[in-house]
Amino acid sequence: MTRIGQNPAKFVKDVAKPARITVAVLNYIPFLSGFYAEMDGVLKACLNSIYKTKIDEPFDILVFDNGSCDEIKQFLLQEQAEGRIQYLFLSEKNLGKGGAWNIIFEGAPGEIIAYTDNDCLFTPEWLSRSVNILETYPNVGMVTARPFRTNPELYTSTIKWADSTVDVTHEQGDIISFEVFREFDLSLGQSEEEIQKHYQETTDHKLTYRGINALVGASHWQFTSYKDKLHEFLPFQMNRPMGQVKQLDTRMNEKGYLRLMTDTPCAMNMSNTLDDSRKVAETAEKKKSAIAENPVVKKVLLGMYNRIFHLYYDKR
Repeated sequence: MTRIGQNPAKFVKDVAKPARITVAVLNYIPFLSGFYAEMDGVLKACLNSIYKTKIDEPFDILVFDNGSCDEIKQFLLQEQAEGRIQYLFLSEKNLGKGGAWNIIFEGAPGEIIAYTDNDCLFTPEWLSRSVNILETYPNVGMVTARPFRTNPELYTSTIKWADSTVDVTHEQGDIISFEVFREFDLSLGQSEEEIQKHYQETTDHKLTYRGINALVGASHWQFTSYKDKLHEFLPFQMNRPMGQVKQLDTRMNEKGYLRLMTDTPCAMNMSNTLDDSRKVAETAEKKKSAIAENPVVKKVLLGMYNRIFHLYYDKR
């Protein structure tokens, strides 16, 4: 065989460099009915919230699809074709979360990996807040972009570090408001009675280090970490698609790494429906309306509006 011409790639002088941060999304939607009936909307809401992320440095988006149906794969291919997804992994079969993590944590090109399940809804500042904690506190293993109450057995190393470090302020009590607490526990399918009991029987730990607040705890469903730290736990051996993912939380704690959360909600678990995210938005709008209709606030705002109108538009 005779070569025809020269490979054009030989004349390319520069190649693209990956961003320092990779936002990695794990997706699995095998069909669009039953439990998964609204998951296409949930996935789109998750990705759209990531697209709106505000941070002072660029980041790449990686999606690992764990054997979804053709409709979802076509949607993801279109998102990549339009430049919204930089790296797209399409698995023929479901490798489980452990198998997907092995590929994501090895293959993500960023120095920092911000991982999320496909049912997480973010606020624009979620990534900057997470990276700020990650880069301020020492020996951090993972930072979750939402405060909630996790198993105390999984953050003993964080408490030990806080109590043995002189320039750390450690507060304990009901730091997370019940409203914020309830919102998250409802997304897990818990009843009002269970939520009340859980809140009464547990507590929060808030740390302040070098002027940055963080709550103690983190979770495998969403976290930001350094890639080299995640490499220490590879490979993950999980023989079930779900139910064994807490081994990352456990092993992080056993190795002495800090597990932290932002002190205000920057992420919400949508689960398999958009109803909870709609409720949160509606609640926020009701609060705004209630404030605006307060007689004192209304009088002040209308007075300001009247002055502004005459200043700019009244030509008499």
